[in-house]
Amino acid sequence: MLCDTHCHTLFSRHAYSTLEEDVRAAAAQGMELLGVTDHYSSMLFSQQTIQDWQYFLNLWAWPRRWHGVRLLRGCEADIIDLDGNIFGHDIFFDKGSNGSAYRHPHSLKKMAFAQCDYVIASVHNKDFTEGASREQITRMYLRVLEDPKVLILGHVGRTGLDFDLDTVLGAVKEHGKLIEVNESSLIAQKRAGSYKRCRQIVERCAELGVSVSFGSDAHVSSLVGHHEAADALFDEVHFPQELVACRDAATFAGVVESAIGPMAE
Repeated sequence: MLCDTHCHTLFSRHAYSTLEEDVRAAAAQGMELLGVTDHYSSMLFSQQTIQDWQYFLNLWAWPRRWHGVRLLRGCEADIIDLDGNIFGHDIFFDKGSNGSAYRHPHSLKKMAFAQCDYVIASVHNKDFTEGASREQITRMYLRVLEDPKVLILGHVGRTGLDFDLDTVLGAVKEHGKLIEVNESSLIAQKRAGSYKRCRQIVERCAELGVSVSFGSDAHVSSLVGHHEAADALFDEVHFPQELVACRDAATFAGVVESAIGPMAE
C-alpha cells in the first residue's frame, strides 16, 4: 500500500503532530499519497463558533505535493444520529470568521465539506445507538453513504454496532465508495475486541468484490504510513490486490474523482 488516507494532526486536540510532520513521516515510509483527516466532531469544542473551525475553511492553503507526497484534504466526520446525519448539519453561522455578515446563514457542514477532497464518516459517541435495532443501524449507514462527499465508512469493525453487513457492503459497491481497513483497529494490544469483526468485514469485502481503503489512523507522526497489521490481515484472507484502492496514488485519486468528482487545485 502506497497511500495512507486517515491520519490526524494537532488540530484534532488528542493528536500530537503537525501537518508537515505527518507528511515527512509519510515520505519516510515511501507513501505516494497522504490523506490528512482531522476530526470534524463535537468532541473538539464544547461550543461551536466559526472562529474555531477556520482550520477546515482554509484547507485550500495546503500544497498538493509536499516532500514528494501527494497531499489530499479530508476530515473524519462524526455520524450523530440514526437518520445518518453528520456533525454540523444543523449548525449555522450568520457571520464569517472576520465578523462580516453573510447574506444568509451558512451551514458549518457545507462550508467544511466544500474544502475537503473526501470525507471519512465514523461513529465515535455511540449513545444515540442505544436500543437501536439492526435495521436502524443498517439504514443509518445507507443514508450516510448517500452524502456526496462521504467516500469512506471509517473503522466500522471497531464500533461493535450490529448491522446487515451484506446490505451495507452492497451499497458501498453501488456508490463506488470504500470500507476502511483501519490499522489502529487491528493492533491487538489496543483493539483486541475488534479484530474478529474487522476480519469478517474484510473477508466479506473480498467475496463481494467491495473495494477497501487503508488508514493508519495515526495520532502521532511516528505511526503514519505503517500498515503491518493490515498487511497481515490481507495475507491471511488472501485479499485481492485489485480491491485495495490504496495500492497506489493514481488508483486512490481515481476512486475519489469517480465517486465524488474532480479535486480542486
